[in-house]
Amino acid sequence: MVAMTRWLDPDEQRTWRAYLAASRALMDTLDRELQRDAGMPHAYYEILVRLSETPGRQLRMSDLAEAAGSSRSRLSHAVARLEAAGWVRREDCPTDRRGQIAVLTDEGFATLAAAAPGHVEGVRRHLFDALSPAQVDQLRRISETLAEHLTRS
Repeated sequence: MVAMTRWLDPDEQRTWRAYLAASRALMDTLDRELQRDAGMPHAYYEILVRLSETPGRQLRMSDLAEAAGSSRSRLSHAVARLEAAGWVRREDCPTDRRGQIAVLTDEGFATLAAAAPGHVEGVRRHLFDALSPAQVDQLRRISETLAEHLTRS
């Protein structure tokens, strides 16, 4: 039995396209600003943030890939670039010979600390300043609902 396609109605289509346009524009803007101001793409910033928030500023590569929402191969390539910059180093995992741990270096932490104020200001200016407190609450609740739904799928 072939399922019927549940086409989007005009309001749903408008909402979908507005969501796509807004999310792309926001991420493109934040990425451009990080590139300009800190010399790194948003994906690298996300890796540095994830490492900075863990005990010992280190994570197993597979856990880091999951936390950053990245494939293992994409993360490995990014970490290689971060290593070349001196911001991250890799160490062998003491409990698994095949595993590696990414460690945020002091230089990487200093780079993140220097980039964070500008990035946070960009998030505030491009997202939160455009919304009312009620809209911020709605956005959080909608985002939490979608994240929960999509991680269960």
